[in-house]
This record gives sequence, C-alpha cells and structure tokens, in this order.
Amino acid sequence: MSASFPSLRLTELPLRQPAYVDLIDWSALSASDGQRLREFGLCQGASVEALHHGGLLGRGPIACKVGRMTIAMRRNHAAAISVCIGPRDDET
Repeated sequence: MSASFPSLRLTELPLRQPAYVDLIDWSALSASDGQRLREFGLCQGASVEALHHGGLLGRGPIACKVGRMTIAMRRNHAAAISVCIGPRDDET
C-alpha cells in the first residue's frame, strides 16, 4: 500500500477517479470468481476506474475499467478489492 495515498474499497471509489489495485481479498471470493477476475486482469497494481453503479440507489453491479477493458462485477466482489487513488509507488 502506498504510504501517501489511503486505501479504500472499489465500491467506495468515486466515479471516473483513476486508481490502482492495492490488495484483493481472495478468501472473500469463490475459486471460480477469483479465477474470472484474474482473467479480466485484476491483480495487485492493475489500473482501475469505477464507471457506473447499477441497480436501485447504486447498490447493484459496478461497471469498471480494468486497464483498457470495461467489465461489470457484483458489488460483493468489488468490496473484496482495495484500491489506492494516485500513482503507484513505482510510478512516482
């Protein structure tokens, strides 16, 4: 985790705010869900951006950009992903 940028859950990330994945709680995901997220490129250090919160009052799936790909994920999956706003440590 970056010392100068606090970590927050992907569900808490403001829309259109670029960030990067700090940590993923793989134990909160089933093996198949974890594998699917890995196949989408979700790993520590990946760039992410929340694009849309679906459902009633924004409590449904989340559309987000991972690298150059746009994906939709369940809110409970997004809650297992911690992100940091700002540049990664290796980009400063």
